[in-house]
Amino acid sequence: MTEAAEKERQGGTLDGPFLKELVKIWRAQDTNGAWEAKSDFDLLEPYILDKEKRRVLPIVGDPDPDTLWRLELFFNAVALSIEKATGVMIQPMLKMHNEGFGRMVLIAGRLIAVNKQLRDVHRFGFDNLAKLAEEGDKYVRGGIDFIRKVPDVANY
Repeated sequence: MTEAAEKERQGGTLDGPFLKELVKIWRAQDTNGAWEAKSDFDLLEPYILDKEKRRVLPIVGDPDPDTLWRLELFFNAVALSIEKATGVMIQPMLKMHNEGFGRMVLIAGRLIAVNKQLRDVHRFGFDNLAKLAEEGDKYVRGGIDFIRKVPDVANY
């Protein structure tokens, strides 16, 4: 499948800053070069859970290590995007129960820049690339806005 056809199938492009950051983080995980031949779309494909894929997953379930890893990489991309925009160092922290619920916080100084309550993590994914980018951009914008509201707390 050509890259243009793949873009059309996934419902978006990789032109946005959040998706570019997410791809960079994925590429950084490949210390042995095993993914060099993979396209950026192939790397992000595990985030795409359309209705058919979601229907196969149980309503209640334990998240597997790969899903937790994808979740962490997603929020690492959010954290790095916020850092680039604000110059404030962001520290992600994940607290997850083995049944798939928990919390992800992105900490800037003494400020919780992003606070996401997590449920049904075993079903973590998005309908298409556009939704993935939209959700990532939403967290990035929210974190940037919050840091700009209280910069003294973020820079403490």
